[in-house]
Amino acid sequence: MTLIDKLEDSEQAEDIVAKAAAAKPAGALKTVRNSLRGNVRQYGMIVALVAITLLFQILTTLQLSDGVSLLTPLNVTNVILQNGYILVLAIGMMLVIINGHIDLSVGSVCALVGALTGIAIVQWHVPWPLVVPAGLVLGAIIGAWQGYWIAYVKIPSFIVTLGGMLLFRGLAQLFLKGQSIGPFPQGFIKIAGGYLPNWLPIQALVFDGFSHGIVVRLKTGELHGPTLLLGFAAIAALVWSQLRVRQRRRSYGMPAGPRSLFIARMVALGVLIGAFSFVLASYSGLPVIGLILVVLIVAYSFVMNRAVIGRRIYAVGGNEKAAALSGVNTKRNTFWVFVNMGVLAALAGIIFAARLGAATPKAGQNFELDAIAAAFVGGASASGGIGTVVGAIVGALVMGVMNNGMSMLGVGSDWQLVIKGLVLLAAVAFDVYNKKRATG
Repeated sequence: MTLIDKLEDSEQAEDIVAKAAAAKPAGALKTVRNSLRGNVRQYGMIVALVAITLLFQILTTLQLSDGVSLLTPLNVTNVILQNGYILVLAIGMMLVIINGHIDLSVGSVCALVGALTGIAIVQWHVPWPLVVPAGLVLGAIIGAWQGYWIAYVKIPSFIVTLGGMLLFRGLAQLFLKGQSIGPFPQGFIKIAGGYLPNWLPIQALVFDGFSHGIVVRLKTGELHGPTLLLGFAAIAALVWSQLRVRQRRRSYGMPAGPRSLFIARMVALGVLIGAFSFVLASYSGLPVIGLILVVLIVAYSFVMNRAVIGRRIYAVGGNEKAAALSGVNTKRNTFWVFVNMGVLAALAGIIFAARLGAATPKAGQNFELDAIAAAFVGGASASGGIGTVVGAIVGALVMGVMNNGMSMLGVGSDWQLVIKGLVLLAAVAFDVYNKKRATG
């Protein structure tokens, strides 16, 4: 080989190395971009929730009196208490929508179960610890009634649940005879208004709100130890579960995404959970309804992500015919989804009655719209097969924070409806846009 040939070979090698070096960062950037795009549906609404919260925090701090703002410990607790029943309904509605259906009757079911609960406790003097499980059984029967017509008779869920909305609302008014029933015993009321006992008080700096928009104020006081422990446990469980998901994807040869992006995501979510726990611990701790929600979120997330029934719900919602051909009993699957919705609607009705301290025939009005909006804002697809339990919770919190923030700022109820309608439309439009982009 001549000297000229060697020089030409070395120049070609240098060109190859230079092109590879240039392609490596481009490939890494593409991987990060694809990972971000793949997580838009999962984490986009969390970012939106944080942004909306910060916006209302700044506005309320600047426009209201000193010490009054959205993120004060008292107001954060109130957001949970005020929206607890909607959060419960949103979980059940998310499963119904993933399965490819809709339920317009949940508000009326809440009213009927709340009415019968009030009658049993106040007029029949049945102990409330017996009435609560009986109310959940009643909700399951109502869900089975509607699920039968939808799954086995093949009547569209819109028609069946629209009829149920009228039927159960009428029954609630008949049983209550147009009057409210109360009061309830304190033990029952604590379901919606009580707090976990502070068996581990911690003397430390506690959160005392904000000043000048986002300047944190602290004071010496007593933290609610059990709430902090639950917050640390939630962070540990989140990291552990996401690490398992990442390892499982690698074992199957699937892309797991850049490690730096994974670490950043875990840190961000951990900070959010920790800050939320600290704010609650600075007041009276985690409410009882908050503990109920934690149990529901963990249980339903496990079912939808790990259990066979969860995969079947996704399969039926994605393509019912293909699911049937693969051996899934689609009728039974749909039936049990509506039984589950009935149980959660009954639970929401009991929580709402406990919060009011009375059973009223007008309970549950527009609850179905709030639950449906929470599911769609939280990432559910109108065509079924897509959505998460955590997404439903985030969607409900988005609507709840907006309601609370606008009420604090004195925004009229008419404008609140306009803004919530636009938010719902934007969420569905975002879903359609993502589908079109995915299909090219």
